[in-house]
Amino acid sequence: MSFLQDFKEFAVKGNVIDLAVAVIIGGAFGKIVDALVGDIVMPLVGTVVGKIDFSNLFVVLGPVPHGAVMTLAGLKKANVPVLAYGDFITIALNFLILAFVIFLMVRSIAKLKRAEQAPAAAPAAPAPEPTPAEDILLLREIRDALRK
Repeated sequence: MSFLQDFKEFAVKGNVIDLAVAVIIGGAFGKIVDALVGDIVMPLVGTVVGKIDFSNLFVVLGPVPHGAVMTLAGLKKANVPVLAYGDFITIALNFLILAFVIFLMVRSIAKLKRAEQAPAAAPAAPAPEPTPAEDILLLREIRDALRK
């Protein structure tokens, strides 16, 4: 088999197509989570903590030139080394929310698969044979006695 045939066989399999769809949906979902964290969660957290804008949390690591604006953007523009940990907090929160939502989705899908497989996996036990009537038992005893 040639390389192109092998690749075609690999690419047409359902798993590869499912993976491609998952990556596209995951990218779009990531943008939704970014918007949720940046526009809803972080402002609420900032209000509770004390009106903090997390995107502007930083530590200056070098000398600040005279006249430089003491904001993250101003210091970066002046080439001052800064440790911008506020963005990291926001991105880490994005990750935690995204990981939690994916966990809930995978867990739900696993429950659906288990519920779907449970009836098919457990074959019905054969029904116990009903106890024969007394006259049938008596006839069997007579038959067995005649065989002796």
